[in-house]
Amino acid sequence: MKLPDIRIQKILFATDLSESSLHAFAYAVSLANTYGVGMTILHVMAEFPGEKFILNMINSETWKEIQKRHYSEARDDLISKKRDHVAIKEVLQAFSETMQSESPNQVFVTDEIIIKSGPPAEMIVETAKKRNCSLIVMGTHGQSALADVLIGSTARWVIRNSPIPVLVVRSPA
Repeated sequence: MKLPDIRIQKILFATDLSESSLHAFAYAVSLANTYGVGMTILHVMAEFPGEKFILNMINSETWKEIQKRHYSEARDDLISKKRDHVAIKEVLQAFSETMQSESPNQVFVTDEIIIKSGPPAEMIVETAKKRNCSLIVMGTHGQSALADVLIGSTARWVIRNSPIPVLVVRSPA
């Protein structure tokens, strides 16, 4: 049997901004450095489940009344979410630059930083495909006996549904 020639050309590092993600970042940087490839950093902000979910719980007339009462609040929330996207992107950019300057032995290039809204697991797989990534690196929380058996639901979904290899890194206890 001949082993296939594995070529990692671009890494997608998915972060939820947790400590386990920081640990996974070290792996992503190490691999990017080893293979001399660029890295895309992705953070997904979970969205409200949506109208379909709501209409399973209440009728459409009640939902329309609630929408009317909260229209201005919703508008303010949308503006706030846009600011949050920009702020998180700036934080991740500063983090990437700091890590590059503090780790001269670990040379890596951050190709882009992406902030999306939606279901995190689906957005991770979709982004990896669209950006032609050859590896997804992400952390998992796994800090209890149950979590050892059942890795995080996002990581599990990505592993099961991604056509791209996934490296899931558990944070050291």
